[in-house]
Formats: sequence, C-alpha cells, structure tokens
Amino acid sequence: MGYSPTRRELMRSMAAVGVTVACPGVAAAQTRSRNTVATARGLVRGTEADGVHVFKGMRYGADTTLRRFLPPRPPEPWTGVFDATSYGDQAPQTPNAIAGDEPMSEDCLRINVWTPASDAKRRPVMLWFHGGGFEVGAGSSALYDGTNLAKRGDVVVATINSRLNVFGFCDLSRKLGDEYRSSGNAGVMDLAMAMRWVRENISAFGGDPTNITIFGQSGGGRKVSMCYASPLAAGAFQRGIVQSGSHLMVHTPEKADALVGLLLGELGLGEGDAGKLPLIEQKTLSEANLAAITKAGYRFEPTLDGIVIPEQPFIPRAPQFSAHVPMMVGTARTELAAQLGARDRKLFALGEADLPAAIEPFVGQGNEAQALKAYRAVDPDATPSELFFRIATGRAYDRDATLMAEARAAQGRERTWLYKLDWPAPMYQGQRISPHSLDLPFVFDNVTKGSGPRMVGPPTSDTAALSNTMAETWLAFARSGNPNNAAIPQWRPYETSDRTTMIFDVPPHVENDPYQAEREFMAQYPSTQTGNGRFRSLADD
Repeated sequence: MGYSPTRRELMRSMAAVGVTVACPGVAAAQTRSRNTVATARGLVRGTEADGVHVFKGMRYGADTTLRRFLPPRPPEPWTGVFDATSYGDQAPQTPNAIAGDEPMSEDCLRINVWTPASDAKRRPVMLWFHGGGFEVGAGSSALYDGTNLAKRGDVVVATINSRLNVFGFCDLSRKLGDEYRSSGNAGVMDLAMAMRWVRENISAFGGDPTNITIFGQSGGGRKVSMCYASPLAAGAFQRGIVQSGSHLMVHTPEKADALVGLLLGELGLGEGDAGKLPLIEQKTLSEANLAAITKAGYRFEPTLDGIVIPEQPFIPRAPQFSAHVPMMVGTARTELAAQLGARDRKLFALGEADLPAAIEPFVGQGNEAQALKAYRAVDPDATPSELFFRIATGRAYDRDATLMAEARAAQGRERTWLYKLDWPAPMYQGQRISPHSLDLPFVFDNVTKGSGPRMVGPPTSDTAALSNTMAETWLAFARSGNPNNAAIPQWRPYETSDRTTMIFDVPPHVENDPYQAEREFMAQYPSTQTGNGRFRSLADD
C-alpha cells in the first residue's frame, strides 16, 4: 500500500483551499437582475447573447502574486458590481499557439460561466479544464465557448484558468520546508478551489451545486485525472470525463526536486537560494521554466507529496475513494497526426520502406514488424502514414486510456465508459484523419462557430450528426452519470471480459474490443509516464 495522509495533514490542505462538501450553495444569494448576480463575495454583472447569460473573468481565488507556490485563498469580498463582461488574466506561460489574448499574470484564478438563466432551476453543471498539458493554455479559448452547449442541454457551463508550469507545480518542500509542503501541487489545489467556488455560487447562476461534472481534453483530461486521485477533490464533483488525457503517474519527490535544481541553475542561483524564487520577476521565471524543462526532458507537473496526491494516481491501482464516481474516458484515432504532422509534413507521405524507422522510437528496436502486423490486422487498407500515426497514438495515448479503464474496471463498480473518436475529418486533405482536439467542436456543439469549420470542415450532414451524437452523450452523462441517450446505441460500462467501446463515427456504433490486435501488442509496454513523457508535445497535450 502507498502512503496515506494523516487526517491532520489532509484537513490542513483542505482548510488551505477552503474545501467543504457540506451545505452546497448556501452562501450564494439570488439573482438581482437578468445579468447581475449576487455571489458569495459580491455582485457581478455579465452579458446576454443568443439567449445565454455569460459571466467572464470572475475570481474564484485571490491574486497569487504575493503567495506564489502556496495554496490558493478565496477572493476578497468587494463592494459595487464586478464587471464580468470580459475574460480575466491567464496564467503565466511562455508564448505558444494556444494561449489566450488576455494579459498573463499571477492574478489568474478566474472562472467564466454560461447559463440559460440565473434562476432557481438547478441545472447540471459542466466545469471545463482547458488543454495544454500542465504547461500552457487558457479557459478563454473560443473552442470552449459554452453558449451552444448551455443552450442545447439546458445546463450551466463553466471554464477556468489555474496556475500552470513552474507557478503551479514547483515542489519546494525539500528546499523550503513545511510551508511549501504541497507547492508541487498548487495547480491541483486551484482546481479544488474552483470546485469550491462552484459549490458555493453556482445556484445563483441557475446551476445545481450537487450535480457537477468536470471534463477536459488533453491537459484538461490530465487535470480531471488528478481530481480523481486527490482526496482534496473527494466529494467536490459527481462525475468526470477524461478526453485524450489519461494521467496515470506523477513526479516522485526526487524527480521534482531535480527539476527545481535545474531551474535554480538557469537563474544563476544555488541550491540554498530557493527562498528567492517567490520574488523572481514573472517573465524571468517563465523563461527559466522553459530552459529547465528543455534541459531536463520533462516538465513541472503534479508531484507525489503524500497529501494532495497521496499515491500514484492509477498505477498500480485506481484510487479507491473515487471508485464510485462515474467516468468517461477515451481518445481520438490518430491523435499525433496533429502534433507530429504539424512539425514534419513528410510524415504524411511515408512509403512502406519508411515505416520501420519511423515507428522505432515508439515501439523499440526489433518490435517494428510485430507492430505493423498487429495494426494491419485491424485495418489492412491503412496507408503507411496512417499506420504510423495510429501506432504513435497507440503508444502515447491509447495505452494510457486502456490502463486507466482497466484499473477502474478492476474495482468492480461498473462506473467507467471507454470511447474512441474514429471519424475521418476532411480538413488537410483528410491526412490527419481523427487528430488531437477533433472532439472539441463536436462536444461544445461549435462545428459551425469560430474555428470549428477549420477543424472539422464545412457544415455537412455528417458534422451535424456527429455534433448531435457527442454533445448529447456528454450532456446525458452530465445529467445522470450514465452516457446512454437516444443519439447512440446501448453503451455498457467497460469490463475486461468484453471491453465494450463506443466508436464515435457517423453513425456511432458499439463494439467489443474493436482494436484487439493493437491493444494486445501495446500491452507489453508500460505507460509513457513512467519515463519523461517524450511522446507528448510541449504545447499541445
């Protein structure tokens, strides 16, 4: 058995973020007007568009500038009316393709809410964690606009920003002692603080504080994984969806401490100078973060601190305290066609002779022929490039999703549903097939909005059908913890005896162990997270 925190340690961490699971929504007052809502800390005023009320940039936690690396605190009360008509600051991060347009600062604990009405109806709440690994990204991305999903499902949708990279996951416990005992998981504590805000305030926005679904894609799925693994989040949400982001293991204290050592070196500081890190200028620290992780080959991510994360999350076993919490988990068929293909266009023109060398980094020397045989058994007509992307995805994403589903199934609770998005997108001449992030426009019902057409192609009967299928399935799960609905065939929970899997295509269909040869081949490998995660993109996972 792994280490379990003492009651005193756990309560200290819970008190630090103000976690409570009793009397949800009591602190929230009723709506003052159509677009002005009374939260527990003060009045906020939003906007209304397309029949949905939108509140942006609200603080769910106080400014962390003067409390860098420390647990979050609730926001201070205010007088007057807070202007919630524009997004708030995003977390500090190095420039990247998925950052928002907002300023970067440590006053980044912000939440955005879309609701059909700020009334007393008690709608299901869907709380979204953005992608970008634990490194980059923002909840303000147009991909996550909750208008259509809120209107379609009569639900309340929320997105958040939280601390990332060195600001959210810098483990200083060995260097600065007890005050920083969970600094390696400050970003996880932010998630708990966001859920606390939802429980205290969402009833004023027409939501049900006892019916919260957390969901996220890529790095957002990794954050959802952490909430299943942290006692700090126990009881704070009722179900979760892990989209292309199964996170099974976290840094050991030794590995986390070594990364801090590299960070200090990049700043010209010695091992005894860690106490200066809270005072380093934000931009300088962000630049040192990038230099340190580039040198290390791994990033600032959650750490096994024995308190916020008491055990490795899903290896060798899934957390027992969250076994009863329903989960959907899945991947897209060719995730890495987006990341790897964007870096090297030649991967879309591979020939048969190129394949063994191309897949060797993923399957190891001597295993190439066996890998190709297994993947051709599933799809004999796949092109060499498609085979490459499927094998790379199988190693980097599918293996971890399978391990997560198996660990949950071993608990015998029948609370896990496994899926695969296997719809060939026409964009980029169809070369990417079903790439990373393809699910986003469908889940948020944004296939005709913003960047949706760029990701899924022009509106067709297929895009409308798949958007209906996926959005309705996510909504059904948010309402009841069971994804079954009229848009899909009967979908049973995942068990290792039959490995039931939903295939999201047009039309959707259910198969038992649909990629059996691929799964059996990949079963010889551990999670990529047992190493440095070298198959994951810095900015896109």
